[in-house]
Amino acid sequence: MAEHDYTARVVWTGNRGEGTAHYGAYARSWNVETPGKPVIRCSNDPLLGGDPGLHNPEDMLIAALSACHMLWYLHFASDAGIAVAAYEDEPLAVGETDARGASRFLNATLRPRITVPKGTDLAAADALHGRIHDVCFIARSVNFPVRIAARYRVAG
Repeated sequence: MAEHDYTARVVWTGNRGEGTAHYGAYARSWNVETPGKPVIRCSNDPLLGGDPGLHNPEDMLIAALSACHMLWYLHFASDAGIAVAAYEDEPLAVGETDARGASRFLNATLRPRITVPKGTDLAAADALHGRIHDVCFIARSVNFPVRIAARYRVAG
């Protein structure tokens, strides 16, 4: 086994002058500042008063899950001789909040739309999804079920 280190710099930007003197005194905003990469401005979930125009942790988790799945799908498709021309996903995650205010994801559905050339074996293309959860870093790390509802477009 080989270990990998990952790091990020998370900087709270929500001090309105009083710090956390009281609950309404501060904004739930921060930046992700990874050296050499663009800054990602973030906020709390809009359900909790965050800025709906900024990414929140829930957005980033479902996007990471989708991106990891996509990258492995493209890898497996290439190995299988399946020429993917386009791939886009609109994943859906379902969460819940209990009476104490604690939240969690219940499940996620990845909904990729994949464009392949005429003559592609769609059953073989679809079967690739079943192998990904065994290798995708993010999928192997989450503790909620992840379903795949792929759709295919045949071009040409």
